[in-house]
Amino acid sequence: MKEVIRTVVHEIQQVLTEVNDDQARQLSFYIEDANRIFVTGEGRSGLMGKAFAMRLMHGGYDVYVTGETITPNIEKGDLLIAISGSGSTTSICYFAKRAKESGACVSAITTNKHSKLAEISDHFLIVPAATKKRLPEEPDTIQPLGNQFDQSLHLLLDAIIIYTVKQSKTADHAKMTAKHANME
Repeated sequence: MKEVIRTVVHEIQQVLTEVNDDQARQLSFYIEDANRIFVTGEGRSGLMGKAFAMRLMHGGYDVYVTGETITPNIEKGDLLIAISGSGSTTSICYFAKRAKESGACVSAITTNKHSKLAEISDHFLIVPAATKKRLPEEPDTIQPLGNQFDQSLHLLLDAIIIYTVKQSKTADHAKMTAKHANME
């Protein structure tokens, strides 16, 4: 078991080491510049997106997750963060297209800079991890399906929140704790 754990940690460390700093900083800039932030993703990637949205809320950002009953319309000045490992998830590409038509900025998080989602988007952040498709350009992994992408995504998005909040100086641990759920 320890060998499997060490291998998974090593794989994720390799992926995160190869993330382009400028792309990650640009996403932080878009977050700071947005009127409101919308996050979309499917499956486990969507769950990582929801965790990211929760931390954005803790950081004091006006944030929504697509598909929820309380999610309003997206407008000019808003940001859609669209997550798809392959960059070809039909629903995510549709949401990105609709957001662009509404005048919102779209930032894609994907493994494929040549994907349909990346082409639609104003900005992309490449996570150089394996997906369930196991394309030749993807790294080898012992992990099944899109685990390497989703796990790397979770840590990367947490790092982006830490960086963004630190740069903006609008929140600190105490302020974020005050926004944490109290009905649990």
